[in-house]
Amino acid sequence: MTGTGTNAGSGRAAGSGRAAGSDRAAGSGRAAGSGRAAGPLTGADGGAAGHERVRRSYDVVAEEYRARIGDELDGKPLDRALLGAFAEEAGEGAVIADLGCGPGHVAAWLAGRGRAVVGVDLSPAMVEIGRRQYPELEFREGDLLRLPAGDGEFDAAVALYSLIHLAPGELAPALAEARRVLRPGGRLLVAFHIGAEVRSLTEWWGHDVDVDFHFLEPAAVSAALAEAGFRVRAELQRAPYAHEAETRRAYLLAERVD
Repeated sequence: MTGTGTNAGSGRAAGSGRAAGSDRAAGSGRAAGSGRAAGPLTGADGGAAGHERVRRSYDVVAEEYRARIGDELDGKPLDRALLGAFAEEAGEGAVIADLGCGPGHVAAWLAGRGRAVVGVDLSPAMVEIGRRQYPELEFREGDLLRLPAGDGEFDAAVALYSLIHLAPGELAPALAEARRVLRPGGRLLVAFHIGAEVRSLTEWWGHDVDVDFHFLEPAAVSAALAEAGFRVRAELQRAPYAHEAETRRAYLLAERVD
């Protein structure tokens, strides 16, 4: 899902997809597809059990998440500028994947700029909301380690605060999987909370949850991107907006190299 970042542990939670950076909590990761199918994982440090905890947590808060976070880009001019530049670089007619899309609001924003967008999220409830709210868009249920897409299916992809729900050993495999579904030269924009801590959330907006938010160091993510076959083209860090959790955020724009 998309971790928004509003809640990075203090107050809101950190989520599955867009929740932790965009301002879900400080924690979350955006199935019909021609490539691999979504299924149970036994990834490096997280495994199927860890991913199931994230899935259940986001399912529980999905409706309230949409109500609270669905318009978050209205108050984030820098994020809108970055996404606008990203869409322009992707080019006319580009197909963009939103990996950890949550309820689909970022996918819809990109689609409003004339791009075809496919949202992918671990949470069935988030996918259902996306399909209901934005019936003109395509949403697929899937895991970042096993994306429901074919090789080279997308021209570009965003993963905004979705990597933060991965265990440390799963970061490199997830980026390699993102590379797989991008065409040669395809762009990837990732966003995450900066740090080395892990924030765990057991209550979120009055709901019982069990989800971890992994803060990441930009140098470590850059190294993992390089290992996965990307070249980092730009890096930006920013302080939180007044309505966000008090964490610094990083944005890395990378390009698939062959």
